[in-house]
Amino acid sequence: MDLSYSAEEQAFRDDVRDFLTTKLPEDLRDKVRDGGELNKADMERWHAILNAQGWLAPNWPKSFGGAEWNAVQRHIFEEEAAAHHAPRIVPFGLSMLAPVLQKFGSQEQCDYWLPRILSGEDWWCQGYSEPGAGSDLASLKTTAVKDGDHYIVNGQKTWTTLGQHANMIFCLVRTDKDVKQQEGISFLLIDMDTPGVEVRPIVLLDGGAEVNEVWFTDVKVPVENLVGEENKGWTYAKYLLTHERTNIAGVGFSQAGLTRVRRIAKSEMSGGKPLIENPHFAARLAQVEIDLKAMATTNLRIVSKAAAGTAPGVESSMLKVKGTIIRQEINDLARRAAGAYAMPFASEALEGSNAGLPDPSGAGPVASQYFNNRKLSIFGGSNEIQRGIIAKVTMGG
Repeated sequence: MDLSYSAEEQAFRDDVRDFLTTKLPEDLRDKVRDGGELNKADMERWHAILNAQGWLAPNWPKSFGGAEWNAVQRHIFEEEAAAHHAPRIVPFGLSMLAPVLQKFGSQEQCDYWLPRILSGEDWWCQGYSEPGAGSDLASLKTTAVKDGDHYIVNGQKTWTTLGQHANMIFCLVRTDKDVKQQEGISFLLIDMDTPGVEVRPIVLLDGGAEVNEVWFTDVKVPVENLVGEENKGWTYAKYLLTHERTNIAGVGFSQAGLTRVRRIAKSEMSGGKPLIENPHFAARLAQVEIDLKAMATTNLRIVSKAAAGTAPGVESSMLKVKGTIIRQEINDLARRAAGAYAMPFASEALEGSNAGLPDPSGAGPVASQYFNNRKLSIFGGSNEIQRGIIAKVTMGG
């Protein structure tokens, strides 16, 4: 993105580049660049490297151990991290739960949970969606009944990303069935090692199992793990979702994706010329790049609002819709550019063997990524729901 950076901001970019050049392990960089699947150890290693640098939590205040970067610094880091093929940081604890705790949690909860997020001692996952409560999240059925100094939790969550690695889950639970749906929900922190918690993998089209079902059967949760007030969880959930939807936009991932599409299109031939010289393909690529630059500007405005202590409003829904459309279009361009190399989208492509075919452009895993990223327009609140929110807020009703 073409921006006019101050000398201080350019110096910050130079520091980020130096850090990524010297501290990002080569094997992690190569795995991300080639579209490989990161395992838990990979993600934890990069988490620890960033934490040692003090850069793990760029949006946290320094008082909580964060870097407290401004919007431009965060944009610069995201841009450079994508360009250097750095792994994505798991967002559930750092970017989703932490803002909720910092705004609505008790001092005791912040003092206990936030350092454990930074150290990696706790790996968090999100317990929002249920089989009958996805985009209509307020209809959730998982219950938490207060019994002395504990809540007894029963129910089921689904599409729990990376839940197989997590030891903690933040959950929306129903604590009052006799009021309006949104008014009877609470926000609980649950230890996944508690008796009665069961994680069941959901095997996806590419053979992976990054999402899971989580079942709760008479799970005892201490009352001190309630965040904020009982039955006020819907307020906290909406606050968290604005941060999730902003993160889903994935400006840095899209920029890295465009670079990869160009690399593939320069290697693959169409009509005796490199595909990138095909007018139709080049026009689609140019349109995506224009859309991405416009979205990056919007992203900066929204991040600036969040940095000022205000939760993003309807803008985060707009960013979520546009960001996911752009990422899916980039995935589609990569798949089309890869041609025959995109066919083996299951284990062969993930393992890099690509069914034994030569693959100089590194196009092998693009079909797997294409199918996996169809989820982008669904999770975090489907794009159809987001369009309804945008219409209601901007046009009234």
